Amino acid sequence: MMLQQTQTNRVSDKFIEFIYEFPDFHTLMAAPLDKVLKKWQGLGYNRRAIALKKIAKIVMEEYGGNLPADIDILKSFPQIGHNTASSIISFAFNLPTFFIETNIRRVFIYFYFPRSNSVSDEKILPIIKKTLDYNNPREWYYALMDYGVMLKKSHPELNKRSSHYRKQPTFKGSTRELRGKILKLIVKNSEMLISHLTQKLKLNSNKLMEVLMQLEKEGFLKIEDEKIRII
Repeated sequence: MMLQQTQTNRVSDKFIEFIYEFPDFHTLMAAPLDKVLKKWQGLGYNRRAIALKKIAKIVMEEYGGNLPADIDILKSFPQIGHNTASSIISFAFNLPTFFIETNIRRVFIYFYFPRSNSVSDEKILPIIKKTLDYNNPREWYYALMDYGVMLKKSHPELNKRSSHYRKQPTFKGSTRELRGKILKLIVKNSEMLISHLTQKLKLNSNKLMEVLMQLEKEGFLKIEDEKIRII
């Protein structure tokens, strides 16, 4: 979940801190949201933290605290799609599944599509199925990803040859940056007045309310009169 749209070098230390604080599903489920968000700070895409907390509740209440080794069940969890579900099955349970992520895509484009552009994942997936180590998929996918990291340094253009390549929008000045600033301030202060938040961010109040209402809708916070607090 942490590795979705976030580089490994940003995730590694945060992962250790997060697991130390929330070592099992029960602890994560029972933790206050503001505590979870504090530990998540620095990773971005904060809705993943809420999703993890919801997943912990589902696993505890519906599966006896044991994560199910079933792709379809995992895909029914918030913020988990096919690739994340499949990677969980491969890495957590060492069971053969088929998925594509950035580094895996880079390896297959390099070896199997050396002169092609706009290579779709639909073309890559059948090759993944033929080359997978069915006895030890965990090690195989680890190796593919490590090789992809190396290729990124020597052939930085490879992923641009994928039909799924999209240039990431600029973070500076974006709504995503603003959302992160708002959550950071509210988590730090537990509760804030809207007027105080407006002053701190030096922001147009209409824009601020638009973002606050979206964050409330997503389950991050609660707006009561002039006060904002993490749920």
